[in-house]
Amino acid sequence: MKKNKVKELGIVEMKNFLSHDEKIEEKTNTFEKIMTIYEMAITELETKINILQKEFKVFYNYDLIDHINTRIKQPDSIVNKMKKKGYELTYKEMIENINDIAGVRVICQLKDDIFKIRNLIEEIPGIQIEKEKDYVNHPKESGYSSYHMIVKVPVTLSKQTIYVKVEIQIRTMAMDFWASLEHKMKYKTDKEVNKKTSKELVNYAKIVNRMDNKIMLMNN
Repeated sequence: MKKNKVKELGIVEMKNFLSHDEKIEEKTNTFEKIMTIYEMAITELETKINILQKEFKVFYNYDLIDHINTRIKQPDSIVNKMKKKGYELTYKEMIENINDIAGVRVICQLKDDIFKIRNLIEEIPGIQIEKEKDYVNHPKESGYSSYHMIVKVPVTLSKQTIYVKVEIQIRTMAMDFWASLEHKMKYKTDKEVNKKTSKELVNYAKIVNRMDNKIMLMNN
């Protein structure tokens, strides 16, 4: 009896999965397919990070990761960002240039755990790091602090494996509280934040940073 030949999966980038210049339309098969692939990538990455969380909890009795949040960027937010940056409104441009359509946020308790988590993510088989930004050691002028990674996550379908870009944000609980508050004040209200409030937010971010440092030293 002849042995069955196992067909090797083709490996493609997300931008080549639907390689065309079709204009972005929310209510089309194309949009639904693309968002489904991004959702699969989030599920894949979240599962791997959940395994790390459980491993450290059960085997080392250490709460390395407090919790994980995920999200898919809303269509209007994607389009607005593309317009702001001057990109042509096509799926190809969207996939190539908008890196935060799929997002995973990893929240930990201690500041030095941010970099432990970053290193563990780098070691996950199949994950490819594209870009990194260290806003922990180098906060933004606004006071924002977090560690950002753009990674490519392999999503294995029946006929091919697709590498999909996902943004990962790693931050402490204190950083997350500040960032959520700042985002709500600046982007979720109709009122423009004045200079005085912006300055106060920066001061609060510095307080959060000092608190994170003291708690880290106490723990060590």
